[in-house]
Amino acid sequence: MAALRATSGGTPRGPGPWEAGADFPGNAGHRDDDDEEPGQTHLCVLWNSGYLGVAYYDTGDSTVHFMPDAPDDDGLTLLQRVLDEVSPRSVVTSAKQDENMTRFLGKLASQEHREPERPEIIFLPSVDFGPEICKQRLLSGDYSFIPESMTAMEKVLFLSSIIPFDCLLTVRALGGLLKFLSRRRVGVELEDSSVSVPILGFKKFVLTDLVSIDQDTYSVLQIFKSESHPSVYKGASGLKEGLSLFGILNRCRSKWGEKLLRLWFTRPTQELRELNSRLDVIQFFLLPQNLDLAQMLHRLMSHIKNVPLILKRMKLSHTKVSDWQVLYKTVYSALGLRDACRSLPQSIQLFRDIAQEFSDDLHHIASLIGKVVDFEGSLTENRFIVLPNIDPEIDEKKRRLMGLPSFLTEVARKELENLDSRIPSCSAIYIPLIGFLLCIPRLPSMVEASDFEIEGLDFMFLSEEKLHYRSARTKELDALLGDLHCEIRDQETLLMYQLQCQVLARAAVLTRVLDLASHLDALLALASAARDYGYSRPRYSPQFHGVRIQNGRHPLMELCARTFVPNSTECGGERGRVKVITGPNSSGKSIYLKQVGLITFMALVGSFVPAEEAEIGAVDAIFTRIHSCESISLGLSTFVIDLNQVAKAVNNATERSLVLIDEFGKGTNTVDGLALLAAVLRNWLALGPICPHIFVATNFLSLVQLQLLPQGPLVQYLTMETCEDENDLVFFYQLCEGVANASHASHTAAQAGLPNKLIARGKEVSDLIRSGKPIEPVKELLRENQMENCQALVDKFLKLDLEDSSLDLDAFMSEEVLPAASVIL
Repeated sequence: MAALRATSGGTPRGPGPWEAGADFPGNAGHRDDDDEEPGQTHLCVLWNSGYLGVAYYDTGDSTVHFMPDAPDDDGLTLLQRVLDEVSPRSVVTSAKQDENMTRFLGKLASQEHREPERPEIIFLPSVDFGPEICKQRLLSGDYSFIPESMTAMEKVLFLSSIIPFDCLLTVRALGGLLKFLSRRRVGVELEDSSVSVPILGFKKFVLTDLVSIDQDTYSVLQIFKSESHPSVYKGASGLKEGLSLFGILNRCRSKWGEKLLRLWFTRPTQELRELNSRLDVIQFFLLPQNLDLAQMLHRLMSHIKNVPLILKRMKLSHTKVSDWQVLYKTVYSALGLRDACRSLPQSIQLFRDIAQEFSDDLHHIASLIGKVVDFEGSLTENRFIVLPNIDPEIDEKKRRLMGLPSFLTEVARKELENLDSRIPSCSAIYIPLIGFLLCIPRLPSMVEASDFEIEGLDFMFLSEEKLHYRSARTKELDALLGDLHCEIRDQETLLMYQLQCQVLARAAVLTRVLDLASHLDALLALASAARDYGYSRPRYSPQFHGVRIQNGRHPLMELCARTFVPNSTECGGERGRVKVITGPNSSGKSIYLKQVGLITFMALVGSFVPAEEAEIGAVDAIFTRIHSCESISLGLSTFVIDLNQVAKAVNNATERSLVLIDEFGKGTNTVDGLALLAAVLRNWLALGPICPHIFVATNFLSLVQLQLLPQGPLVQYLTMETCEDENDLVFFYQLCEGVANASHASHTAAQAGLPNKLIARGKEVSDLIRSGKPIEPVKELLRENQMENCQALVDKFLKLDLEDSSLDLDAFMSEEVLPAASVIL
């Protein structure tokens, strides 16, 4: 089986690709080849709207592996990488597929020399991939790793901590895979029909050089943020990018550059060569002497348009007039990029590729289009028109067509001489596809159709109170001049077809232009943002497991706050792998956690970072438990969602993973929440030097006061520095070593606008609880309650009918008076 990072349960993953001689374990079911043959894999894949859902079953360890929904290009490059690593025996997909997937599977099936062998392509009915059907199939499956004592709801909760039910394509791929396994009975073909295909677990897998980041992390770090567009006409989805990391870094001038930058953001990588090549380009454009060059190249990028769509229209002969102008501007802009890059340092790979691969075919295409196409005339006529001196025959016919008005005036004058004197005027006209006609105004005497007959003329039709006829002269003109307009269009269409063939013959260079230009556009955008926001170049250390940041800043918060206090981060080696951060509410703990995650993420997409210095080690995943996202479809509570997020980190984090946890445990009873937090941290600390890099922000001061965590170099206690000025609390937003002595919730409550009376009472109760003293009720409230109880008792007594023989005064005294009196007293 290929090298995959597959994770499940509490077993840490093996060393990563940055370590010399790294051997990825792939999965827990790995066997030595000398013991028995390795298992086969059966893969299910779905592709929709630019996203890929992948799941496969490994017979070697009877485990289902899945990859959360991931974007892929039209060539399905990511899917090809998955196939190369998994080497499936069969590929299962829906019978209802788009053209890209159909073409890809066709090529896959036709690869005669594919090693070790071509996979079997299996199509299942599209109904087997219905979202609800697949979800129910997953939830109702017979899994041996789930205890039989679990109720249906407990099973849902358990599976939701493993399977990303918010990834629709992944859920559908998993459901389709289960259907295939059940139908094919993989591994149990010879067993009794009551024996089901064994599934011993579900595992998430990540391609070897990619960094694992789930949708919750993307959401809480605000890497992407979609908002409703104020105009319903903007965009097919009606959404726009809000305040997000992608929003502030995306300064791309072309749609393809923006698409590539978004792809980089969804695929942070550990491939050092690729990351450093991106940083080299950004650093070059950040040099002061290259500012004008960067701006000039960025302007050229705005003319790089959707070339594949134009080429597709050309193949179908559906080319629009505007396509020629767009293609012309794109090609000339590409030539401008080539000429500029030829003068730039060829030691940078991207500049060298553009200089070499933007061949003279581009100049040939631009020259042909510029010499043949009459852009102004084409836009006016809304059809393809060629320039003069391209085709002598077309030029001659156009001259005839241009001279027709004066010629037809003379024809009409001669025709009028031969007409009845009652006809005051006439005109000769030319109508494409019909030919030359004589046009006569309708006389008052011409009422019936029989009145339209004129000797020597053939009546054609009536239009706008004008009669149209053919005469001997107009018939002679038809024979002599023919249908000039249509002939010209036919000949120009033929020229357009010949020009299309010339362009399509050089389509490869145009596709490469789009690829390289989008790379340049994305890197120019990152360079522009780095210049404006004062970012610096990060360093990568393959042998260093951790993160070092000198005076880091939150890239979004620093744009919103009047002043921002930078903070440093030191996380690596065997010291301080677990950072426990305490401090008052609103002191900046959550911002600091997100800051560490965002700076690390930016470095892993090849961007400069908001810090004086940053050293990024071999980070293979980022996990977060910061905000709770509601789950209506599965009906999970907020606390269960929090537990699921922590479970993902506990089950999947390795010594190279970054884990950010904010206020975990606050969604339940205080003692239970504190116990869970301590248990999770102790579980990681028990791993010793291979513990993940963990940042925990909490207001559970008892975690420290009760010494619930073991002492040692792995744990470091940090706090946000504050200063009490009489009754006021001053925040410095500076991280320092130590532990907070109080949460100062009353100060935060005052800032939120709660009445002073409530704040004072809350502080009083808090002090009583902390000192172990009984809580006395407020005297004013007690007096009000006494009066209310007395009044209620008097009202009940006055309503009694003392003359009623059935009245039981003893019962009234025991049931009403005595209990009320005990409360009052």
